[in-house]
Amino acid sequence: MKIGVISDTHIGGVTKQFMDIFDHHLSDKDAVIHAGDVVSPEVIRFLGQKPFHGVHGNMDPPEVKERLPDRVTVELAGFSIGIIHGWGAATGLEERILPMFQGVDMLIYGHTHRPLNEVHDGVRLFNPGTATGYSASGDHSMGILEIGDTIRADIIRL
Repeated sequence: MKIGVISDTHIGGVTKQFMDIFDHHLSDKDAVIHAGDVVSPEVIRFLGQKPFHGVHGNMDPPEVKERLPDRVTVELAGFSIGIIHGWGAATGLEERILPMFQGVDMLIYGHTHRPLNEVHDGVRLFNPGTATGYSASGDHSMGILEIGDTIRADIIRL
C-alpha cells in the first residue's frame, strides 16, 4: 500500500501547482492523508478522488473544521496511524502531541512547515513539511508511505 502525505497547503482552492503535485505524486497512491491547514473545502473534495484521511489545522476556516476532526487514528494495512495538525510553538510540539495517541505505530502531524521523519519511544513521528504554504527555507515537501511488513516513510522535495 502506498500513501501520499501532505500538510499545510494553505490554498484557497485547487491551483495548477496543486493539480501538478497531485498528478505527479498522489494520483498513483492508494490513499491520501492531509495533516491540516487545508484552508479550502474544495481541496478536500479534490483529494477525495482517493481514499482520504485528514484533520483540520489551526488556520482552517469553520467549513473545513466542520468536515474534518482535530485528530484521528486510522488503521492502514495492519498499522495504527495517528493524525493531528498541532498547535503553538514548534519547539516541543512532538512532546505535546505524542501523549494524545496511545498504542500507535506512527504519528503524522503538520503545523511547523518543517519535514521530520524519526522514531521517538518506538513511534515514528512524521511531518511531511509544507506542500504549498509558506516555507522559511523556500523548500516545499510532502511524504510517501509504503506499507507492507513495515512502514517505510520518505520525505519528497517538491
